[in-house]
Amino acid sequence: MNIAVPRYVIVGLGAVFAGYLLVLALSSVDSGSNPPLYFAAMGLFAVASIACLAPLSKRMSFVVALGAVAVSIALPIMVASQLDLGRPLGSDYSTWYVAGVGALMVFISARGHLLLAWLGVAALVVHTILWAGPGALGLLGVFGSVLWVGVSHMLQSSLRKAEKDARAYAVAERETAEWQAAQEAHLFERQFRLEKTGRMALPMLRHIVATGAQLTPGHRQECLFLEAAIRDEIRGRTLLSDAVREQVMIARRRGATVNLLDEGGLDDLAEGDQGRIRAEVARAIGRSKAETIVVRTVPPGSDTAVTVVGLASSGVNLLGHSAGNGNDESDDPDIELWLEIPRTV
Repeated sequence: MNIAVPRYVIVGLGAVFAGYLLVLALSSVDSGSNPPLYFAAMGLFAVASIACLAPLSKRMSFVVALGAVAVSIALPIMVASQLDLGRPLGSDYSTWYVAGVGALMVFISARGHLLLAWLGVAALVVHTILWAGPGALGLLGVFGSVLWVGVSHMLQSSLRKAEKDARAYAVAERETAEWQAAQEAHLFERQFRLEKTGRMALPMLRHIVATGAQLTPGHRQECLFLEAAIRDEIRGRTLLSDAVREQVMIARRRGATVNLLDEGGLDDLAEGDQGRIRAEVARAIGRSKAETIVVRTVPPGSDTAVTVVGLASSGVNLLGHSAGNGNDESDDPDIELWLEIPRTV
């Protein structure tokens, strides 16, 4: 987020004020003893003003800012050297250069070069003291030029702080929105899983109530299948589709153990790729005659999205290792199926 005074406002006000100072300078040409040098100072001020106000970018280039400081040092020397100190100071507009230096330094201060702006008005203060003494600082309006730069500095600091605070608030707002979205997603996911589980378990629960929990061996087996299916809904997530559910149930009914483990490896894939992967998983389970089938997603960063492993040995745990003591080679499971499904084709 960017908080700043509109550029056209600064350019417009600066151009009007610079033009006003040139008019004052023109009205006081007779006060100078060397008109060509006087006009040269006016031209130098006009060129410097145009360079400072040219809205090419938000921050003025360092070269332009340094040039403006050089002009602020040259103007007092070019103009004051022609003036008669015997005349009352500030009685006419011949010391227009004081306001001119202040204007140039405000221009570069407003466009990001605060240190150079202070350097320019410091040079003006030093020149005034050396030329007309400390008392001339107030008579010529040097204090006013210093005050302008000070106000500009404070405004720039305030705007930068406001911009920093606005960025911090924007980040906090974005993080809050992301947190709320995550919470809503978790709530939706939880409600969806509860509704899904309710629909799956309700017929069996009603049957249990109706029979007074007097279940036949077949019904008990169906309860085990139902429990495994509910577990798939929790742990399988993006691996599940109607085809996968169907093939998993067929494999379980023939006596196989099927484990679906979704560890978030498919979350960053497009829906089309997820559908392709689920179709391949369903085909692999349908073709396999293994007694234990483990389907697992692979973390992002790998070319493989899902691995499907079929083991032709019972007594295999969830990770696909033999449940035996490890001392008998006959306990090692045989790999009946090994399939790596790529993330993209």
